[in-house]
Amino acid sequence: MWVLLALALVSINLRPAITTVAGVMGQLHTSFGMDPNVLSVLGALPVLAFGISAPCGPWLARRLGAGRAVAVALLVLAAALIVRSLVPVLLLPGTFLAGAAIMTASVLVPQIVKANRGTGWWIGLCTMGFGLGAALGAGLVQPLQDLMGGSLAWALAIWAVPALLGAGLIHRAGGGRPDAAGPVPAAGVHPAGAGAVPLRRQRTAWAVTTFFGLQALLYFAITSWLAVFLVSKGLGPGGAAALLAWFSLAGLPASLLAPVLAGRPAVLRIMAPGLGMLVALALLGVLLAPAELQLPMVGILGVVQSAGFGLAMALVVIRSAGPQTAGRLSAMSQGLGFALASLGPLGAGLLHEATGGWEATFFALAGVALLLASAGYFAVSGALVSMESDEPDSRILPAYIGSR
Repeated sequence: MWVLLALALVSINLRPAITTVAGVMGQLHTSFGMDPNVLSVLGALPVLAFGISAPCGPWLARRLGAGRAVAVALLVLAAALIVRSLVPVLLLPGTFLAGAAIMTASVLVPQIVKANRGTGWWIGLCTMGFGLGAALGAGLVQPLQDLMGGSLAWALAIWAVPALLGAGLIHRAGGGRPDAAGPVPAAGVHPAGAGAVPLRRQRTAWAVTTFFGLQALLYFAITSWLAVFLVSKGLGPGGAAALLAWFSLAGLPASLLAPVLAGRPAVLRIMAPGLGMLVALALLGVLLAPAELQLPMVGILGVVQSAGFGLAMALVVIRSAGPQTAGRLSAMSQGLGFALASLGPLGAGLLHEATGGWEATFFALAGVALLLASAGYFAVSGALVSMESDEPDSRILPAYIGSR
């Protein structure tokens, strides 16, 4: 139970570093002296860091154990949040470092869940923690700024406190025995003599990675630019930031329930491709809806987008034959997936600047959502991913968490 509580708190810490900045993007020019032309780069930086730093989690886990590795990552996150906020010239490198720390912790969550024989509820609570953290970051940054005498820097730096609390709790809980999930080589590499097929040659591994990357691309594109889009619709900055928080808050139940429902094979076969189609429809709904209807439309988008993230995290566990494979597939899917996702904020911003409107951006994102539906179909239709010769044969291992 301590491990589950620790994982939930860790998950809450893995989004505010991004959504706090997204919610105040329009203030960065005056508060930090940032050139407006580099805002697209700022939105893409943490996601780019995700893709580059994915191997750090398995590397640390081999040396410290998964729980201690996550604790170290949260300590680095806390330091990055303080430095980037209080030293304006370090906003960009500090944001990159925060993204690297987030990924180091995030990539180990499925491994710890699998090692502790966690069910779909474990994954659901963790994914809900991601959404709750995102909502708190977006929704509280303005009130915190007011509380701190108008200081945006301190309103951003204060998020180091929950990161320190999370580091202490996961270190205490340990995430299971340090060797519970065994050594975790880099994605695509298998131990000598294991006779396993590398991840790069397993179709299901690539399908899961593509699904993870596309849903992350959509998420970060939306969270980076939704507030700016809503202001163009006639909402004030405060109202736009509130709706950005609502986007994350509305999806909390879906992020909890999606991994649980995915444990049922019949539901999973429909859910995996169906969510992509629903995201496409929801994006077009937000684009076309007038300002007074944005509350329900943004809420619907938040529900289907959060369900997609919950399913992406669940697929890493569900489609893995054991904890060691889950760790490798997590590193591959989140590392390569977030590298792909880094194109989301940048591409969305460039399309908006090139066209002067939002229609091309939203139609392009809807097209990405249809590709997500295709990736979901292939992710659930192939064999389980297996990297270890001592793990049960994927043909006889229960393929779904719900069948345990």
